[in-house]
Amino acid sequence: MRIPSPYINNELNFSHFKKLLPFSLYALFPLSLFCIFLYPITLTQPLFIDRHSPLSPKDKCDYGNGKWVSDKMGPLYNDTSCETIKDGQNCINNGRPDTNYLYWRWRPHQNQCKISRFNPMHFLSLTKNKHLAFIGDSMARNQLESLLCMISSFSQPILVYTSGYDNKFRRWNFPSYNLTISIYWSPFLVKGIEKSDQSINYNRLYLESVDETWASNIDYFDMVVLSVGHWFLHPAVYYYNGAVIGCHSCGVKNITEVGFYKVFGKAIKTSLETIIKRRGHQRSEGYFHAIVTTFSPHHFEGEWDKFGACPKTRPLDEGEKDLEGMNMKMRKVAMNEIDLARVKAKESSRKIRLEGLDVTKLALLRADGHPGPYMYANPFGNGIKERVQNDCVHWCMPGAIDTWNEILLEMMKSWHRDDKMAL
Repeated sequence: MRIPSPYINNELNFSHFKKLLPFSLYALFPLSLFCIFLYPITLTQPLFIDRHSPLSPKDKCDYGNGKWVSDKMGPLYNDTSCETIKDGQNCINNGRPDTNYLYWRWRPHQNQCKISRFNPMHFLSLTKNKHLAFIGDSMARNQLESLLCMISSFSQPILVYTSGYDNKFRRWNFPSYNLTISIYWSPFLVKGIEKSDQSINYNRLYLESVDETWASNIDYFDMVVLSVGHWFLHPAVYYYNGAVIGCHSCGVKNITEVGFYKVFGKAIKTSLETIIKRRGHQRSEGYFHAIVTTFSPHHFEGEWDKFGACPKTRPLDEGEKDLEGMNMKMRKVAMNEIDLARVKAKESSRKIRLEGLDVTKLALLRADGHPGPYMYANPFGNGIKERVQNDCVHWCMPGAIDTWNEILLEMMKSWHRDDKMAL
C-alpha cells in the first residue's frame, strides 16, 4: 500500500493547520512553564557534553568488564605519524605482517558506560595548565607513549627534558595548553636497588620508604598514573625499617621465602599514603588525582625465546580464558589498596581522588596485541629460526594499549561532571 505524501492536498492541510495553531499554542504555554519549573534551564553548560552517559555522579562505570568488538575505524595514529613510539613497540615498522590487531574496540557490559573514541582536543581541554606524571615500570612508559601518540594526532608535543639510561626520565610540553606530561622510572614505587651484576642476582626493596626520584617532585604534579607489577615477580630481598623481613626466589640462606603479593600491596600502600600526606592538602582550587593502572598480563605460550611464543592474531573471546591465578591476585591486591587509601583520604578530609584504572581483564583477552618477535625489525629476514627473542608483555603501538587512555579520558570526563555539579 502506498503511503500518502504529506505534501498532497497542500491547501486543505494548511487550512486545518491554521485552525489548530492557536489552540496548540494555548496548550503548549502552560506546559512549557510547568517544564521550566521542574527542570530549570542551566545557562552555563560544559564545553563537552557526554550524550551517552545517563549515570548519576554517585554511580561508577565498570570499564573492566566487557568484550572486544570489531572496529573498522582503526587507530588515531600510525608508525609514521607519531615520533614517540619506542622501537620495540613499533610492530608495523618492524615488519609485523598482520594488521587485524589494530581494528578492535573494548565494549563494557554496562550499556550506559560506553567508551568514546579518544578525542585529543577534549583531553587537552581537561588537562590545560596541568602536570600529568606517569610513574612506574616499562608498562607505565608504554601507556605514556600511547597517550602522547594519540594526542599528537591533534597537537605535537615538545620534548623539554630527558635523563637516565634509555631515557627513563622524560618530560614533554604542549605549549598551547600549558600541559606537561612526564615519565618517571620507578619499577617498585618504593625505594629499591635494582640488581646490578651477576654476583647479586636479586633486587632490594625498602618497603617503608617511597622512591624519592618521583615523590620529591610531587609538588609539581596535578595527576599521577602509577603502573607497576612485573618487576615484583623478579628475585628480591625485602627490608622494613632496616631489617630483612624475607625474600622472593633470592637463593640466600637464612632468609625466609615470602610471597610477593603482600609486598606488591605494601608498595602501593606506601605510595598512596605518601601522596595523601604530601599532596592532598596543598590544593584548595581543585582535586589532586592519583590513578593506579592494574596488572597487565603477559601471554607467553611456552619459552620466551621460542618461535611462536605469542602467536595469536585476534583477541580471545570472553570466557575463552578466565581471570584467575596470579593475574586475578595482582589485580585484587591493587584494587584493595586503592579502596583502603580512599577511606584514609576521606577521613583526613584531603582534597584528593584515588582511582583504579582496571585493565587486567581487557588486557588478558588481547593475546594478539604484543610485538612477539617484531620487537626487532625484520626478525625473519634470514629465514625462520627455532629460537627468536619475543616480547609478549608490552604492547604494539598503535594497538590495544590505546584503550587504557580512552578509559582514562572517560574517568576524567566523569570527574569534570562531578566538579561541575558540586559548584
